[in-house]
Amino acid sequence: MQGISRRQVLLTGSAALAAPVLASRAGAQQADLRAVSAQAAGLGQLRALVIHRDGQRLLAQAYRGPAVDRPANVKSVSKTILALLTGIAIDRGVIDGPDQPVLPLLGRDPFGDARDRLTVGDLLTMRAGLASTSGANYGAWVSSPDWVDYALRQPLEDAPGGRFIYSTGGWHILGAALARAAGDDLHQLARDWLAGPLDIAMPPWIRDPQGRFLGGNDMVVSPLGLARIGDLMLNGGRVQGRQVVSAAWLETSWQPRARSPFSGDDYGYGWFLTRYAGRDAVYARGYGGQMLAVVPDLRLSVAITSDPNLPARGEGHFGDLRRLMDQIVASV
Repeated sequence: MQGISRRQVLLTGSAALAAPVLASRAGAQQADLRAVSAQAAGLGQLRALVIHRDGQRLLAQAYRGPAVDRPANVKSVSKTILALLTGIAIDRGVIDGPDQPVLPLLGRDPFGDARDRLTVGDLLTMRAGLASTSGANYGAWVSSPDWVDYALRQPLEDAPGGRFIYSTGGWHILGAALARAAGDDLHQLARDWLAGPLDIAMPPWIRDPQGRFLGGNDMVVSPLGLARIGDLMLNGGRVQGRQVVSAAWLETSWQPRARSPFSGDDYGYGWFLTRYAGRDAVYARGYGGQMLAVVPDLRLSVAITSDPNLPARGEGHFGDLRRLMDQIVASV
């Protein structure tokens, strides 16, 4: 995949429901969406599905668990939200850009090794070079007395800007740097810069021992709220005439810069890049099967929440979600 072009970016420019809400469509298309809903209902781990096209709701259904307007833990979809907040910070001049070194933003002294070259862009692409704090290492990390320091002091497994190493710790470093540069906590920035303009709820989430909100995991957004974030992407970063994030940031975010060794998909600034039913798409992914997918040339935004306590790897639930996305894209 070659990334999403600027032209594509610019062109992309309530209570629980007892049954799916379907927009007025031709009979065959309605039948396709009913088939999509039936497929989603058959995935026991999936909780809710919201499909928007051109900002209009085609389907919104909670099959089990909380209603579609209730905030849910979106797990590592938080990384994509933090990447979006980073773009807003760059637009606002809070930080200089992806090439800015991270340690000065944190007020940290140099380490005297490759860590001193670590940039915002390295963290956005999960190419920090630091050993992962995710997976089997997550528990030790969040049990440490200082999550930022622990993540920064992980062994160097590659040079910054090298290979993709999935790690939530890198995103927590980025969130801490962003909050310090802005002079506010990450939750308040998320509310002021994103949730407020989109009129969505974003309650507080977990903090580290220093009181810093976790960057890259456990943010809380409803399925409807996730779909509205997707709509923002499709509208070139604008909502109701307000430029929330620049279209230029969306364009650069959706350019491939790394590749996941797990899915084989390319990775930009917080977004995985893939194809569904032959269409270029980007998506955010969280543990258990949380997902926000955007298909620019169809102006399609899809939000999925799943049980956050169960894994969703490979050809398991995540494979089911890929097949569901293929059917959704083919249906609209």
